[in-house]
Amino acid sequence: MLLLVLAYLGGVLTILSPCILPVLPFVFARAGQPFLRSSLPLLVGMASTFAVVATLAAVGGGWAVQANQYGRFVALLVLAFFGLALLLPGLADRLARPLVAIGARLSQSTDGERASVLPSFLLGVATGLLWAPCAGPILGLLLTGAALHGANAGTSLLLLAYAAGAATSLALALLVGGRVFAAMKRTLGAGEWIRRGLGVAVLAGVAAIALGLDTGLLSRVSLASTAHLESALVDAIHPRDGESTAAMRAAGGSAMMMSAKSGQAATTLPVEGAMPPLDGAVEWLNSKPLAASDLRGKVVVVDFWTYSCINCLRSLPYVRAWADKYKDQGLVVIGVHAPEFAFEKNLDNVRRAVGELKIDYPVAVDNDYAIWRAFNNEYWPAHYFVDAQGRIRHHHFGEGDYAESEAVIRQLLAEAGHAPPAGGMVETAATGTELAADMADVQSPETYVGFERAENFASPGGQLPDTPNDYAAPIDLARNQWALDGNWTVGAENAVLDAAGGRIAYRFHARDLHLVLGPGADGKPVRFRVRIDGLPPGEDHGVDTDGNGDGVVTEHRLYQLVRAKGGVRDRLFEIEFLDRGVQAYAFTFG
Repeated sequence: MLLLVLAYLGGVLTILSPCILPVLPFVFARAGQPFLRSSLPLLVGMASTFAVVATLAAVGGGWAVQANQYGRFVALLVLAFFGLALLLPGLADRLARPLVAIGARLSQSTDGERASVLPSFLLGVATGLLWAPCAGPILGLLLTGAALHGANAGTSLLLLAYAAGAATSLALALLVGGRVFAAMKRTLGAGEWIRRGLGVAVLAGVAAIALGLDTGLLSRVSLASTAHLESALVDAIHPRDGESTAAMRAAGGSAMMMSAKSGQAATTLPVEGAMPPLDGAVEWLNSKPLAASDLRGKVVVVDFWTYSCINCLRSLPYVRAWADKYKDQGLVVIGVHAPEFAFEKNLDNVRRAVGELKIDYPVAVDNDYAIWRAFNNEYWPAHYFVDAQGRIRHHHFGEGDYAESEAVIRQLLAEAGHAPPAGGMVETAATGTELAADMADVQSPETYVGFERAENFASPGGQLPDTPNDYAAPIDLARNQWALDGNWTVGAENAVLDAAGGRIAYRFHARDLHLVLGPGADGKPVRFRVRIDGLPPGEDHGVDTDGNGDGVVTEHRLYQLVRAKGGVRDRLFEIEFLDRGVQAYAFTFG
């Protein structure tokens, strides 16, 4: 019962999610029509379509996702014709008379007798197709729970409860919208302009969805707020006993976990519990979706990571080496990519990162945190070691202790009757961002740029959330203080440069300095120039800059900007962006 309530409340919250915003205009367009013949069929069509698509996603794998992409395309065409019917019924009639006739009937909100059930239901189906791929962490939890019990009536009931919650919030919006529009008509006689305005809004929503702004720009605008509400509900139902309430939250990550080290491995490895199912991934890379039956008799290492996390990148050489050295002895390494920032949910970004990082073992893309929550995980990176009987026997959070972790792998292989290969532990030749940190000299903490988690910000006046503002950097910064200079808009998880020539300054103490950056919304490269204590970095440049400090932001990822070759001391880092639009997320050090 609690899970049903949770599912329903999670659905209600989708009124705030990015993908539902573009479809609100044509929902409002139903305002004023008879509820039973217009509004109710639309809501029923939306809820039932989502429940069907989500059920297919839960039990059918990736093919359903691809099928739904075609459904989105068809839905966009339907909504575009509907928008044209509202805006220019004459032109739309000449383009496609049958569809326009439906749209024209739907747009006549004052004539209750002519309201039709079927067209409204079809528009609800279109809404459901557009909305189904945009589920949050609560839906990920529901799909995980459903997978534990297989495809049954309970699965569909949970998904239907989630969809009913969303339909409830849309129904309330419809009720409020109807009263607002009725008042406007009475006082202004603006029915025709309202209809045309709705047509423009619908077409704008179609354009936003077609261009990917619903999961790009809009996700950056509203992802954090929705995720916090959903995560709070999930944690209320499934509290983490004795664990930090500052732990990383799902969908955008409200608190990045720093490296944590476990104690020394015991001679006899305890049984920590059964390995949870690996269901709920939105896609698998380098492999088909893996189930328990595929892993029977295998020793498994599950590596939770995300591609812009410096701690994860520095552990990757060892994970790759384990996968290669022990694969013939029965070891299966599975990477679970659980994103921290919104851009890490983009499948193209993840595919590119997997290729560039030379990861050839299976990777589950856990955008909905289904696997993350099934393991009750809290950290990046996190390694879980599973024996051939499917039991978790050891775990390690953060970087380091690689020899101990490899010893666990060898012990589990020996228990399974697989003699580990001769020779000692793996040897790595890591370079660039994968080189181990010089922790003895790291005195600067991970620092977020977005206002939600920013600390030690030193520009006068502080950060002004979600508003373009001219910032100035103080002449002097204390250690670990940082500042913006120029015109920036600071969002929840990043800062976006609104005019070329903006700078970021940071006084740090470490060998390496990294900054997670992305190009502008238009994808155009952004040139930058780095200075250390006012001078070009020379030999102290990172892998993403040259000796003059010049570099280019071409994609969303972590950029290494400084690697000191000499002694480590307090230094003033400055980066100037020669083009507008750059997105800055977080500093990390090593």
